[in-house]
Amino acid sequence: MTLALPGPQRIVCLTEETTEWLYLLGQEARIVGISGYTVRPRRAREEKPKVSAFLNAKIDKIIDLQPDCVFGFSDLQADIAAALIRAGVQVTVFNQRSVEEVFAMLFQVAAMVGCADQGLARIAAIRQRFHVIRAEVAALEALGKRRPRVFFEEWDEPHISGIRWVSELLGMAGGDDVFPELALQPLGKDRIIAEDAEIVRRAPDIVIGSWCGKKFRPESVAARPGWHDVPAVRTGQLFEIKSADILQPGPAALTDGLEQMHRIVRDWMMAHG
Repeated sequence: MTLALPGPQRIVCLTEETTEWLYLLGQEARIVGISGYTVRPRRAREEKPKVSAFLNAKIDKIIDLQPDCVFGFSDLQADIAAALIRAGVQVTVFNQRSVEEVFAMLFQVAAMVGCADQGLARIAAIRQRFHVIRAEVAALEALGKRRPRVFFEEWDEPHISGIRWVSELLGMAGGDDVFPELALQPLGKDRIIAEDAEIVRRAPDIVIGSWCGKKFRPESVAARPGWHDVPAVRTGQLFEIKSADILQPGPAALTDGLEQMHRIVRDWMMAHG
């Protein structure tokens, strides 16, 4: 008889990143419920019951699944966590905002399901790719290539700039966040840019949009009043990265999200002195 690895055997994941990570670790059999927003991996949507959105959850349905652990993310899920705790459910809520905090979360989850060594190996592989990307950027800078100014827009109405892990990954990819001071704010409401004129004044060379699941519309960005003089608009440097690839603080952002940002920035650097 094969003995189960230690740790929780019936896990509900209230956000996508822990679901994706458990699948990558080969521990998907432990998952008994997921967020309805989960798209990575795609098969999870077909295999697992959807029991939550982001700000709300089906508490009775979660309890019926008899989880021995629920994974959540951030203070925004505090009410869900409190309701489950009062019902006697074990809840672990992570609050990762930086790249290093994401790595810490990944290791903790891996250790909890008895996959610490495998988790460390995957983390080491991601860090190695970081090293390669940084070296590519340094080589371009050594050739006299300028780092582009980048505006990452997490939402369009109102304009919300990128959160900390996005800003850090953007810097690693070779771009300079035009709102680095806002990236340190964990809540979207504190990253609102009230005036279009301030974005125009900071003159981004590239605009990357990731509108939390809503389709990015470069033509609507280009048509904003006063934006015709923004370098990114003049040169057509308006790009989308899907929110599932960059706005979940887990494996996707550290891999696919970073790779997409790096391609966008690298192409710009190679074309400009």
